[in-house]
Amino acid sequence: MKITVLGAGAWGTALAINLAARHAVSLWARDPVQIEAMRKRRSNDRYLPGCGFPDALQPDADLRHAITGCNYLIVAVPVAGLRATLRAVREMRCTTPVIWLCKGFERPDARLPHEVFAEEMGAAAGAVLSGPSFAQEVAAGLPAALTLAAANRQLASAAAQALHGPVLRVYSHDDVIGVEVGGAVKNVIAIAAGVCDGLSLGLNARAALMTRGLAEMTRFGVALGGRAETFMGLAGVGDLLLTCTGDLSRNRRIGLALARGESAARAQAGLGHVAEGVYTAGEVHRRARERGIDMPITDAVCRLLEQPGRAAEVVRALLARDPKPEHAGSTVGSNSAGR
Repeated sequence: MKITVLGAGAWGTALAINLAARHAVSLWARDPVQIEAMRKRRSNDRYLPGCGFPDALQPDADLRHAITGCNYLIVAVPVAGLRATLRAVREMRCTTPVIWLCKGFERPDARLPHEVFAEEMGAAAGAVLSGPSFAQEVAAGLPAALTLAAANRQLASAAAQALHGPVLRVYSHDDVIGVEVGGAVKNVIAIAAGVCDGLSLGLNARAALMTRGLAEMTRFGVALGGRAETFMGLAGVGDLLLTCTGDLSRNRRIGLALARGESAARAQAGLGHVAEGVYTAGEVHRRARERGIDMPITDAVCRLLEQPGRAAEVVRALLARDPKPEHAGSTVGSNSAGR
């Protein structure tokens, strides 16, 4: 089986390395200089230094050549580049099922990836792959488990089976919205978790924040059409736990920098990678406000991103909120539970 990965960032490269242990894999990037460097060194030193390429992984700068004859097309670009990449694929009349990896909302209209896919690809077969996964560990062949969701259950099952491997477990699902919302909003909560750790508020505070963050994710996802139980799985609580606690989490590191008084722009520049939570926070805030969904942690992250240097003040304001009953079922309105 041939699988083509479009996008040679850390996650796209890591998945390509993992899949090349059992499939022929083409890895495409827009930059021909990057492709040539990967060909010569048999590694992606820019994003995953030290992770060598298997023989079955071939970098390719020619998009048409890369997608020709592939059984699955994996789009591994940030959400900001998803539309342009899909448009290029559509113009080449590619009918291969597409799987996207990006987590977040497209600006300025806060569209989820599946909405972008529908606008660009119509009724073509598409799915989302998400879940707790640091690129470095996947590339190193360490165990991980992911969720692959598609509206078409047969596609979800077949694609999950194709990507499944000895140490990469892939579970099929049919709640595309829930899986996408979990992958997007957990990044915002992870920024808050980084602030919590950066201010040395303790493990009790971090556990409380993650639990209430999960409540926010669930309320938001259900209001957008997802199912509550999805957030109890890999794409919800699983990804949240990893991103909020792991030292490899870019979004958590943004929160740590904010706690030190740095701006988000400076923190991002220091990472050298995209931290989607920085861009996702505002889009989630806007859609939540439009629908009357109470999301105090997300609101606090937005305030801190806009006004760096006020981390302690923002936390005090969050803690000063009136106590509320802890209910799991409410999703919208000013009386939403779990605030």
